Amino acid sequence: MEFLSQICQITVAISVLFVWVFRFHNVLKEFKQFGLSDITRNLVGTSKIALSTLLIVGIWYTNLVLIPSILMGLFMIGAQYFHFKVKNSFIKHLPSLFLLILSAFIAYSAL
Repeated sequence: MEFLSQICQITVAISVLFVWVFRFHNVLKEFKQFGLSDITRNLVGTSKIALSTLLIVGIWYTNLVLIPSILMGLFMIGAQYFHFKVKNSFIKHLPSLFLLILSAFIAYSAL
């Protein structure tokens, strides 16, 4: 189970980093669609990148995994809320839903 949790940690971390670094143009569009400010976007992005880093470091220091996985899950719940708020299609909900499920599994495994 520990190995599976580590795979999930890597998956969540790389996915978040990929979106916030290489697909930032999509982030700009979504936050504009959601009606959120640039400051909010930057705080969310910085937080998600920091949490992703902690999930990777958590592979070697397992006591660092629980809180970042819970916080990442909360960010994904927020993403779900905003996708529902602007009435996006279900396909737009899937990435954050998948990452929410992985974050929940990671948190459960860290208990």
